Amino acid sequence: MSGDTSESQDQPPATDLPRPRFSRFYAKISETLETEGLAALRRELLGPLTGRIVEIGSGNGMNFRHYPAAVTGVIAVEPEPHLRSLAERAATTATVSVTVRPGAAGRLPLPDASVDAAVLCLVLCSVADRPGALAEIRRVLRPGGTLHFLEHTIADTPVLRTVQRLVDATFWPRFAGGCHTATDPVALITAAGFTVTTSQRLRFPERRFTQPSTPHVLGIAGR
Repeated sequence: MSGDTSESQDQPPATDLPRPRFSRFYAKISETLETEGLAALRRELLGPLTGRIVEIGSGNGMNFRHYPAAVTGVIAVEPEPHLRSLAERAATTATVSVTVRPGAAGRLPLPDASVDAAVLCLVLCSVADRPGALAEIRRVLRPGGTLHFLEHTIADTPVLRTVQRLVDATFWPRFAGGCHTATDPVALITAAGFTVTTSQRLRFPERRFTQPSTPHVLGIAGR
C-alpha cells in the first residue's frame, strides 16, 4: 500500500468518507474550541516535532498554524471531502510546508519508513479499524520515529466510563462523526508495538461540565 494512487478526476478517491453534516458542524465550532484551550493543547502536541510529518485525519487544518519551524514538511491525510477542502485552504497560509492528500488511516498514501513522526489529533476515536490504522502508521514511520497523540480516552471513574459506553452504543457516533468516547488510545498504541514515553490525562474543555468526550490523553510514543 505504499506510494500514491491515481484517481479519475470524475470520481472521488476510494478512501473518501463523506460526513456532510458533521464536517460543517465541526468547521463552525472549531474556532470556539481553539479559544477554549484547544490551541494551547495543539501547541503542546506539536511543539517537539522535527523533520517530515504525516498527520492522520487533519480535518479542516487547525493544526497547521501550530507546527514549529523545525518541521520540514507535513503530509496531511483527510478522507472527508469538505474538511479536506478547508484544510487545503489552511495549508496556503501555514508557516511550514503542508501538502493535503486524500486517504484514510488504514491506507496512507506514503511509502514505507518515509516520515520522521506521525500525528493523531482527535481522530483515533472515529477510526473503525484502530489496530490496522496503528499498524499502517508503524509502516510509514522510519525506525526511531515517533507518534504524537492527543485523543479522547476512556474515563478513569466507573460512572463516567459507563456513560461513555452507553452513548457510544447509541447516538454519540452518529452525532460526532463516528467518535467513540470509551476508546483507550494508550492501550491501543502499546498493543500496536509502540513504546509510550509520555502520557498525560487531562480534561477538555476544562471549564465546561463533564461530558463523555471530556477525558483526553496527550502523549508521545516511539516506534
